[in-house]
Amino acid sequence: MSPALRCYRCGERYEGATRVRCECGEPLWFETDATEFAWADRRERDGVWRYDPLLPIDRPAGLARAAGGTPLVRSEGLDAAAGCRVYVKDEGEHPTGAYKDRGSAVAVPRATAAGDGAVGTVSYGNMAMSTAAHAASLGRECAVLVPDDISSVRLELIGQYEPTIVRVDGDYGALYGDALELSATLPVRFLVSDDPARISGYKTALFEICEAFALDAPDVPDAPDVPDAPDAIVLPTSSGGFASGIWRGIRDLEAAGLLDDPPRLHLVQTAASDPITRAFDAGETDPTPLGPDETGETIAHSIGNPDPPSGGRALAAVRDTGGAVVSVTDDELRAAKRRFAVDGGFCVEPASAASLAGATRLSERGEIAVDDAVVLVPTGTGFKELGAGDASVSTERASRAALPERLASLLGAR
Repeated sequence: MSPALRCYRCGERYEGATRVRCECGEPLWFETDATEFAWADRRERDGVWRYDPLLPIDRPAGLARAAGGTPLVRSEGLDAAAGCRVYVKDEGEHPTGAYKDRGSAVAVPRATAAGDGAVGTVSYGNMAMSTAAHAASLGRECAVLVPDDISSVRLELIGQYEPTIVRVDGDYGALYGDALELSATLPVRFLVSDDPARISGYKTALFEICEAFALDAPDVPDAPDVPDAPDAIVLPTSSGGFASGIWRGIRDLEAAGLLDDPPRLHLVQTAASDPITRAFDAGETDPTPLGPDETGETIAHSIGNPDPPSGGRALAAVRDTGGAVVSVTDDELRAAKRRFAVDGGFCVEPASAASLAGATRLSERGEIAVDDAVVLVPTGTGFKELGAGDASVSTERASRAALPERLASLLGAR
């Protein structure tokens, strides 16, 4: 039997698990009984399925590769830039290069198991690729709604999984609501950004982080200064879905008695479109949608959401954990993207660089201390976004005959 859905805000409970939003307007998530959950040796289960007692579906047959299980590594080279002790949870290691695979790994098979003939999504980036890839691995039809002016590069990335791609002319931001209506009238389940099954998948990132700290897993050095849980997690945010999943995971582990001092959840937005930051600074419960004259262009397009559907829940998550929300500029994103590469060895997309740029801001404001253990979460790989950072690359030239002398002089000068 499918678990019930519950509204985090008003507490309304729904059986049947077909809804996405409560009558009060807020997004729903699955009820979870985590009281008996414990860290255990589940080597026969990989990725998100290590935590299947807390998921709304068992692992299906046919998935080509498990989502989850991304590395958590200590990155001392980033300490100076972030102003704290940095750990990096690199979500770009997923099959399609982004954290969205956690949500799709749970949401796509759950939709097909429920009898939906096809799945779909509203996205022209990571969520589109992830949904299409998981549908393909299960042999299911997939429909992707994209804006009419989508770039050819993005079309190619999404199209490699051969979904039905529909270029929609009109207000693309309104398609979230349209997709929910289409799910009710057509034999297709649109898995929007805050679909409850997606949120269940996203919470496994929090489980992996806390399990690694609690058990001194191989990726976390066994040293006296490693705490039982991180002091803070810094996360780029757009719709608020990933933040909702992290908060849901925190609440599950608290109920299980595995998390006495939960990490502060800090969210980072692009200054070009930051309704959640504005609402946080104003002390508001819900963000106010931004109009066209209140937003701008940004290299972090994947987090430039003027009307986040889970914005209120993201704000609740931040306040419940004692965190904060900050915005960063494109210049800060470019600098952080470079620091990730040069000081940490990570290739991250501009939106992912927001985690480091945000940590820097929070440290400067005194909200992150120099001895805090802070997990930065780059949400997607940079290999799909080449060209969005620094445009110039410095090179040197040398003849083959002069190469030894030239190389020696160059390396000695650095």
